[in-house]
Amino acid sequence: MTVLHQIDPIALDLGPLQVHWYGIMYLLGFGLAWWLGRRRVRAGRLPGVNEQAYGDLLFYSMLGVVLGGRFGYVLFYSFGEFLRDPLMLLRIWEGGMSFHGGLLGVMAAALWWARKYRLHFFDVMDFVAPLVPPGLGFGRLGNYIGGELWGKFTDGGWGVIFPRAPEFAGWSQTQLQAQFASGALERFARHPSQLYQAALEGLAMFVILWWYSRKPRPRYAVSGLFALLYGSFRFLVEFVRMPDPQLGYLAFGWLTMGQVLSLPLIALGLFWLGLSRRAPTLMPAPITASKG
Repeated sequence: MTVLHQIDPIALDLGPLQVHWYGIMYLLGFGLAWWLGRRRVRAGRLPGVNEQAYGDLLFYSMLGVVLGGRFGYVLFYSFGEFLRDPLMLLRIWEGGMSFHGGLLGVMAAALWWARKYRLHFFDVMDFVAPLVPPGLGFGRLGNYIGGELWGKFTDGGWGVIFPRAPEFAGWSQTQLQAQFASGALERFARHPSQLYQAALEGLAMFVILWWYSRKPRPRYAVSGLFALLYGSFRFLVEFVRMPDPQLGYLAFGWLTMGQVLSLPLIALGLFWLGLSRRAPTLMPAPITASKG
């Protein structure tokens, strides 16, 4: 069934203050990470760390997501625009965040926090990895609500008409609704790739990683599985997702920047899983001494 996208990206309009659904999705992701992380702390999954110390980790990770995500977007996707207009780096409200940049930001925050509390970096990353997918899923739902990052045309019968797509430039909402009702827009139906990513990067990754990490696993294993899953899912979905217009396809008429950035994650995931076969296993323990 083809759907006409008509969701208002503004959840609450208070005149000078507008609350966007995308921002709410970020809050939901961080809120769920806080709740799930506290459960893992109470279960002793990061021995010697209390809830206050975990709160610090979450705060630094939030900064890493926002700053790393923005810097990564500028570096990977809009570096030419940045050279022409350096201030665009600060205009976060205009959109433009990169998962790969956000991941590097979180890793930097986790490294600093791990050294502060004298923990092994990958013990921290293994602890954090299962908490990330819900935020990814909510973020992709935010992309869908905002009608951005849509997919390629599809005749599969489940496509979505996105009014922000270039083929509808200059069209009014009344025109769109009338043409949609007549069936004239069926050929413009696109893959809702944002929902595919929400299902794979959000729901599927969370279920797999949460189940896998319920038992003690060797160091590197959970981080490796996270990297392998995300890299693989992202690489596959890029085949039905439109490339970033400022970059287009990088090679072969199909290779996108998202796929290029996902290949190192797949390689690292396999490498870390290989390392885990000879690594020690961190056993859960009740909190007996606070490090926060």
